[in-house]
Amino acid sequence: MKPSPISTTQQNKAVLVTGAAKRLGREIALEFARQGWDVAVHYGQSEVDARATVEEIHKLGCRAQAFKANLANEAEIKSLFVAVSTQFENLHCLVNSASIFQYDRAHSETPLSSASLQEHMQVNLAAPILLSQLMFEYQKKRVNEVLPSVIQVLDQKLINLNPDYLSYTLSKSALLTSVEILAMDFAPCLRVVGLAPGISLPSGDQTDDGFAKAHQMTPLGKSSAPSDVATAAVFLAQANSITGTTLYVDGGQHLLPSIRDVMFKTN
Repeated sequence: MKPSPISTTQQNKAVLVTGAAKRLGREIALEFARQGWDVAVHYGQSEVDARATVEEIHKLGCRAQAFKANLANEAEIKSLFVAVSTQFENLHCLVNSASIFQYDRAHSETPLSSASLQEHMQVNLAAPILLSQLMFEYQKKRVNEVLPSVIQVLDQKLINLNPDYLSYTLSKSALLTSVEILAMDFAPCLRVVGLAPGISLPSGDQTDDGFAKAHQMTPLGKSSAPSDVATAAVFLAQANSITGTTLYVDGGQHLLPSIRDVMFKTN
C-alpha cells in the first residue's frame, strides 16, 4: 500500500532527484535529506540501490520514496511527476541528475550514430525539459515564500570543449542553453539554474589511479568531490535570487583547455 500524502502544513520541503540511486544523484539526495528535505528518489533500473538510498534518508529523519521511470519514455516521465507530486505535496525542487554518458567521437572507431545521439538527447535533454515543464505547471498555481527551482546537472566541459563523448556533449550543451530560456519563460513562478561539476567520480573503465591523477588536474589541485556538488545543489535550491545561470563546481577545471577529455590524459 502506498503511503498517503502528508499535508503541506506538516511536511518539509521536498525534492525530486532523478538518477538518485547511484553516484552524484545519490549524494545530492542524501545532502538534501541532511538539510531537512524530504526526497523523491527516482531510478531507472537500480531498484536495490534506490531502496538503499531511501533507507539512508529515513535514518536521517526525512520522508523518502523510490519511483521507477524510464526517462526515454514520455508517458513514464509524466506518470513519474504525477506520482511524486501526489505523494510529496510540498515539492519545491527538481534536480535533473540522471544522464547517459557513453563514448563516441566523430573521428574515431566509435563514431556518432543516429541511435546514440537520439538516446542521449532523449534522456539528457528531452526528459529534463519535460520534467521542468511539469514542475512549472505544478508551481504556477502555488504561492511560495522561497521560489521553487529546477536544477539541471551539467558538466564543466561545456565551456572547455573537446571532441570526446560527442553525443553526450551535444545533449548537455543543449540543456545548458535551455537554462536561460526556461528561466525567462518560467519566471516569476519557478527558478531554473545549472550546476556543472568537474570530474567527481571515476567514469567508464577509468582506473582509481587514473581518476586520482585526473582529479588533481585543476588550478586548485583538486576537482569537485561529490559532497561539493551536493552542497552546491542545496545552496541553489535555497538561493531565492539566482536563476538563468550556471554554477561551475570543479576546482577551476574549466580554466584549463584540453584537446581530450581529462580521463584519457591519465590512463
